[in-house]
Amino acid sequence: MTGNDTGPHPAVRAPVRASRAGGPDAQRAGPGPGPGSGGNGGSGSGRARRRYRRSRLQRLHEAGPLTYALLTAVVLASAFPLYWTAVVASHDNEAVARTPPPLLPGGSLPENIRRVFETTDFLLALVNSLIVASAITLSVLVFSSLAGFAFAKLRFRGRQALLMIVIGTMMVPTQLGIIPLYILMGRLGWAGTLPAVVVPGMVTAFGVFWMRQFISEGVPDELIAAARTDGCHTFRVYWHVVLPAIRPAAAVLGVFTFMQAWNDFFWPLVVLTPEDPTVQVALSTLSAGYFQDYSLILAGTALATIPVLLVFALLGRQIIGGIMAGAVKG
Repeated sequence: MTGNDTGPHPAVRAPVRASRAGGPDAQRAGPGPGPGSGGNGGSGSGRARRRYRRSRLQRLHEAGPLTYALLTAVVLASAFPLYWTAVVASHDNEAVARTPPPLLPGGSLPENIRRVFETTDFLLALVNSLIVASAITLSVLVFSSLAGFAFAKLRFRGRQALLMIVIGTMMVPTQLGIIPLYILMGRLGWAGTLPAVVVPGMVTAFGVFWMRQFISEGVPDELIAAARTDGCHTFRVYWHVVLPAIRPAAAVLGVFTFMQAWNDFFWPLVVLTPEDPTVQVALSTLSAGYFQDYSLILAGTALATIPVLLVFALLGRQIIGGIMAGAVKG
């Protein structure tokens, strides 16, 4: 470079030649990646956007004081009926009628429980309800999972039409079938017996639809194909592949079915005799008098609630797993 050379420095001439070679497109492209971009113009801004989204999600997931206050209010509102049942069941009827009513448990609970078993055959009612609810729950789980597996993974003619018929039965009110169902139970000779309560509830349309949806999304076709390649026939595929995978959904369905069968009142009242009741029919007997003894009624209610709470305690983890699995799939 001589003293007469007034042209641009070589470091300046190189980008100019490159821009001329690129033409208008190179000029429209603007400046290249800045420092620290790692050679990729969009990667730095992309990482920044992802960090912003992550920080925003973290802020949304953080539980503040308002969240804890709202959850505490919901828990208290949900638990208050159970607490009030225990309080009333532990007092006599005069204490309940006072103003203000007692807010702490009393010492009359053993006496009220004794009166419950003396007023009606409550032990027989508890045993009958436990047999009915357990049998219905077990049969619904077995038959609904089998039907759900067939509708979800097996290919046969008329599958969609049959599924639509099953779902359509959910739109028919149960009360419309009481009279023909009672006539059928009488012709079978089951009227007044527990099979008349168990058999009509052995499978439900909701259970079939629930299990079909879970199996379609939760059991991959590749897993079933691999089991068939290993030599498993259809029932072995159901027993060894499908059944272990649907335990969370089966737990949720089992709890719902047990609660429905345990709390069923109308059909057992119609088909059973007063000498062989279920627990809900026995509770209606406690409140059938001219004078309402609320301490007696709620003492029986507290006893009838214990089996449902035990079922929730035993299957609570599976219920949460089933709900979370459905949330992840959604």
